[in-house]
Amino acid sequence: MPHTGLAADAKVKRHDPGPGHPEHPGRFSAVMNGLERSGLTRDLARLPARTASDDELELVHGRAYIRLVEQEVAQGLGQLSTGDTSLTPDSMEAARRAAGCVLSAVDAVFAHDVLNAFCVVRPPGHHAGANAGMGFCLFNNVAIGARYAQQAFGAERVLIADWDVHHGNGTQDIFYRDGSVLFFSTHQSPWYPGTGARDETGEGAGAGKTINCPLPAGSGKAAVLGAFRNLLLPAAEDFQPDLIMISAGFDSRINDPLGQFTLSDADFGELTAIMLDLSARYCDGRLVSVLEGGYNLEGLALASEAHVRALLGEAY
Repeated sequence: MPHTGLAADAKVKRHDPGPGHPEHPGRFSAVMNGLERSGLTRDLARLPARTASDDELELVHGRAYIRLVEQEVAQGLGQLSTGDTSLTPDSMEAARRAAGCVLSAVDAVFAHDVLNAFCVVRPPGHHAGANAGMGFCLFNNVAIGARYAQQAFGAERVLIADWDVHHGNGTQDIFYRDGSVLFFSTHQSPWYPGTGARDETGEGAGAGKTINCPLPAGSGKAAVLGAFRNLLLPAAEDFQPDLIMISAGFDSRINDPLGQFTLSDADFGELTAIMLDLSARYCDGRLVSVLEGGYNLEGLALASEAHVRALLGEAY
């Protein structure tokens, strides 16, 4: 069995917000070219690309919101009315293909075709809530993957860990009152989008299933890896996930233009190793990593390479 799957669809490059926008098609190319140059693509199983259907998007998003995105794209609007997300004529197709990559990865890990998978997708997703997009995000890729795993494969408990420098407010909101998903986030604070305080811990059935670790600008290995080891590990032991997912934002790397954390490429390898250990311990190795941020192209490529090396079990 191939160890690690790669879910990557060049059609996600059709979402092109234009010159000067940090979330541009070159991000996809940077990751893919970096994996190719490193020789890692020879060791990865390419997973089939597909388009997420309305029914699959509706696992997370309201039908009215999906129609709104379609309509505003068709109308040629430059920005989504619900938030600060650029639109282009092919944004809807690209977003459906991004979500489809995550669904394909979930299929693959539950079918035991691969042990784990990395999804090179854009636009990113973790700021998108059930009924609103924002922060470069249209649909919440990782949340759709989690719900799909529950619906299609009977996964009762899904752990989502988010190491993007920005708080995944959309993911938090979607699962805030739902005890079947444990959401863990390290993020810069104060910073966009202004959410993710320590006292945001979930409500109702979801009480205690949201764990936020806001950290100041300049934070790096000690703070971020410390949070994963000291807070996530015991929470995961209590939760016993059936699937682990990562919102892999590499804007927490040093020298990213949209973040002020100082993680190194080796640090991402260590974070990945922590998550792999949890997946081996609790869910037969099932882990799906989903690209979120990362806007320094060289840094994005190098951090992604370190992440994939770790997924493959190679030294980082």
